[in-house]
Amino acid sequence: MSELLSILDYQFFRHAMAAAILTSLLAAMVGTYIVSRKIVFIGGGITHASFGGIGMAYYMGLNPFLGAAVFGTMTALGIEWISGRGNIREDSAIAILWSLGMALGIIFVFMTPGYAPNLMSFLFGSILSVGKTDLYILAGFSLFTFLLFSVFFRPILYTAFDPEFAKTKGIPVSTYRYMMSVIMALAIVLSIRTVGIILVLSIFTIPQITAMLFTRDFARIIPLAALWGVTGSVAGLFAAYYLNIPSGAAIIFFLTIQLMLIKLVIFVHRELQRRSG
Repeated sequence: MSELLSILDYQFFRHAMAAAILTSLLAAMVGTYIVSRKIVFIGGGITHASFGGIGMAYYMGLNPFLGAAVFGTMTALGIEWISGRGNIREDSAIAILWSLGMALGIIFVFMTPGYAPNLMSFLFGSILSVGKTDLYILAGFSLFTFLLFSVFFRPILYTAFDPEFAKTKGIPVSTYRYMMSVIMALAIVLSIRTVGIILVLSIFTIPQITAMLFTRDFARIIPLAALWGVTGSVAGLFAAYYLNIPSGAAIIFFLTIQLMLIKLVIFVHRELQRRSG
């Protein structure tokens, strides 16, 4: 065990552990909202469209994550506006923005003078390169999101499950949905460093699905999703280091295996109860 934990002597791995835990906590809150509203496809659209912002930022010599944040936020607000107006089918709008963002990202990266940047860290994550500044930003936004959910929990809950009921209560549904679209976009972009664009949506959905094996209560899903997110992410991080495999893929693999094992245990337990009863 001491040999296994000896990796914690290295600062870069401690930073990676902190990033994995903070990302799991952030994803537990925002991901529960995404799953409850059944807008996983919208999350995928935001994730892939943000690649356009990365390409533009590279071309203009700016921080690529800043470009991703701006482009992802604009995409989220655009999808929410389109879904509210109803002029274009929501799934069609998502598909258009999804493909447009990826296309723009590739075009601007290709046009960037000099050597083409290495995009592997954005596509598949680079959690082992997380620095103190990244952790401060992630921790600050996670705390902000927690306070937001704590103060506005009921309006967020009502607008997610029953917007018509929320309107009868005088809740400005559109305002809260636009607000959550921005939170969702920024949370996704901040999580790209952990697991990458290709896999980031999984960390916002798999722990929630695991939690929903035990409860359907919104307030209870969040802490359970945080628990399963942290355990799966930490296990994946250790496996990635010792097996020398990509960290983002390892994290998602362990989150999925964890889901399957828990589901199997619950199934076996129910079968034993049924036969004994």
